Amino acid sequence: MAEDFAQAVEDGLKLAKRIYLGKDRGAVGPPKPPPPMERSPYRYLPSAPMVYAVISDPRIVDNPDIPSYQPHVHGRCDPPALIPLQMNGVDLDVDCYADTAFIQVSGSWRVHCVMGSRSCDCRIAVPTGPQGSILGVEVDLPTKSYSTELIGVEDSKGIEKIALPEDGWFLKPHIFTLTIPQIDGGTNISIKLRWSQKLSYNDGQFSLTVPFTFPEYVTPAIKKISKKEKIQLNVNSVIATGILSKATSHPLKEIRRSAGKFGFLYEVEVLTWSNTDFSFSYSVSASNIFGGVLLQSPSLYDYDQRDMFCVYLFPGSQQSRKVFKKEIIFVVDISDSMEGRPLESTKNAISAALSKLNPEDSFNIIAFSSETFLFSTSMELASEEAIERASEWISTKHSEGGGTNIFIPLEKATEMLSNTHGSIPMIFLVTDGAVEDERNICDWIKKRLTNGGSLCPRIHTFGIGSFCNHYFLRMLAMIGRGQYDAAFDLDSIEVQMQKLFSRGLSTILANITFDAFDDHEQIEVYSSFIPDLSSESPLTICGRYQGSFPDTLKAKGVLGDLSSNVTDLKIERAKDILLDRVLARQQIDLLTAQAWLSENKQLEEKVAKLSIQTCNISEYTRMVLLEKNKIYQASESSGSLKVPYKGDPHEIGDSGAPKKMLLQSLTVGFGDLIATAENIRPGSQEPKLPEVAEILVKATSNCCGQICNQCCCMLCIQCCSKMNNQCATVLAQLCTALACFGCLDCCLQLCCPGQDGR
Repeated sequence: MAEDFAQAVEDGLKLAKRIYLGKDRGAVGPPKPPPPMERSPYRYLPSAPMVYAVISDPRIVDNPDIPSYQPHVHGRCDPPALIPLQMNGVDLDVDCYADTAFIQVSGSWRVHCVMGSRSCDCRIAVPTGPQGSILGVEVDLPTKSYSTELIGVEDSKGIEKIALPEDGWFLKPHIFTLTIPQIDGGTNISIKLRWSQKLSYNDGQFSLTVPFTFPEYVTPAIKKISKKEKIQLNVNSVIATGILSKATSHPLKEIRRSAGKFGFLYEVEVLTWSNTDFSFSYSVSASNIFGGVLLQSPSLYDYDQRDMFCVYLFPGSQQSRKVFKKEIIFVVDISDSMEGRPLESTKNAISAALSKLNPEDSFNIIAFSSETFLFSTSMELASEEAIERASEWISTKHSEGGGTNIFIPLEKATEMLSNTHGSIPMIFLVTDGAVEDERNICDWIKKRLTNGGSLCPRIHTFGIGSFCNHYFLRMLAMIGRGQYDAAFDLDSIEVQMQKLFSRGLSTILANITFDAFDDHEQIEVYSSFIPDLSSESPLTICGRYQGSFPDTLKAKGVLGDLSSNVTDLKIERAKDILLDRVLARQQIDLLTAQAWLSENKQLEEKVAKLSIQTCNISEYTRMVLLEKNKIYQASESSGSLKVPYKGDPHEIGDSGAPKKMLLQSLTVGFGDLIATAENIRPGSQEPKLPEVAEILVKATSNCCGQICNQCCCMLCIQCCSKMNNQCATVLAQLCTALACFGCLDCCLQLCCPGQDGR
């Protein structure tokens, strides 16, 4: 889909050359094609928030202000071309709280490429950056407004209008797209986009990069148009006081500063829009492990009226700290679905991780499909010769076919690490598939690790693609006090996997406990298994409590030299921070994994409420697009006439309940056993059929035997997937009625005209 999108933009840019911009045009010309060496299938993917005109009929392409009377164009664009709209202004607001940033982009775009008498759909694209999560979209037009909203899955079943995938979907894992229907040529569109991002952390420094690179062709061509670019940045380090701003991509001006907080502003008239991403970093000046606790009372609208708490633990920046001696086993899926880039990227990441081991560390590699293959029958010291042999062994491994059996290699790995002394044992599990016994594996690992001694094996998990059960992998890592990560895009597998390996290998504090938690029955910690602290990421533990919180709290753990460490945590009330929103994404992911494992409906409802309250998507909610008409209250002699708004904006009235359109599911789900069994490769899946087509399949499922004797079911389904929503819904209802009476011939002739029922 990403390649198709980029090709549609390239087609749109060619089509946009038809537009006459007038004599008073600026210096902005049509985009220059990239040099042959720089051409890639993704070169036209958005690198900043963008809006595109969706053009199926090229005849409507023209300047809405100055008709060019160009030669007639025959034919249609199939698939539709995408013409990037020109942007008239943009504001970027960034609020950072420790390692979480909330971003809002407010911009104005104009449909500059469609005749004033015609209209077209407009597609919004929002690149949210790494570990980004879309929170909401608001669109304001002269006669209508649109906004997104989350509702429960059960509530979504009553919505008849269902969007096609391209109308509301993730183009890539971190590029969200949304289509707004039928906007007139020449219209100015005001849009607000909101999302959250995680800041990266390295050696005491937090860094943030927001996609903010606009291509030159979105700059208005008319010189006289004022172009104002504004960036506002607010930073609250939460508990750290000695913070220092390091570097920014744009010339920000400091406007305020206090203990642990500062604000910056950048506002200027520009000739062309920002041609670089907005980046910012700040450092926390502390050499040793430190942390604190934030407390906050719930809001009136909070579904849970218990108080919230959040424990932050920072690794500091001490370079001389002794790291743990390690015993590591890489458990790698080599089933047929891993063939190609997934397996090659995994091999490269493992080779890079092996090269970072110290000579006193030991390691092994277990490859698996339906069978298990060991690099060595025992643990190997990380000598240069052993690492070279291991790199050669893993490089020769290829996909072995068969199924995916995770339990046997995990059992073998835990057995090999059962008698470790003076070191920290680790298992890195990499897979792209789902298995039937996932809950049994979690229960077995929990029992095994409970009896595993002082330093039981840490389990770090990495999921590739959307067919594996990411909540199983997250739960497995949680039980094993490890880290979880994933790559849904083939291009990011190696980079993300190396980051996971690096975090795991950089463990500086293990067996972390908080003394007051065990003695306080009114405290609920969302993660019952507290992960280790890595030098490459801070640790956040959150939960709820009733009554009073303990006056003092200490974090205890084991350092790399196996000595004990105690850190006193400062407890304070959170100020100028919405703690529930900062912690929402983490809470939703943790609680969803627990709800999956326990199959607990109450936990599912809890996740849904939290999702709706904080605008974070979840497995138990669905996103809908709300459409609301504006009306102009005209004072006619009749006294009650209402017409569409065309006058004073202060006289806009309320048009009543908004119309709702249900978007496709935006979450990863709980794995796909069928795709795993068939060894379908990550990234090769087709977009899901529109749900109206699924309704048709269900409606006629009671007579599939008769259908199979008369026609091709897939032809029928593909036919339905190309229809608009209203037609397909009516057809599904009609087929249901016809099926009840056995009138299949009529149904098939309607679905497949001219096919003679075959």
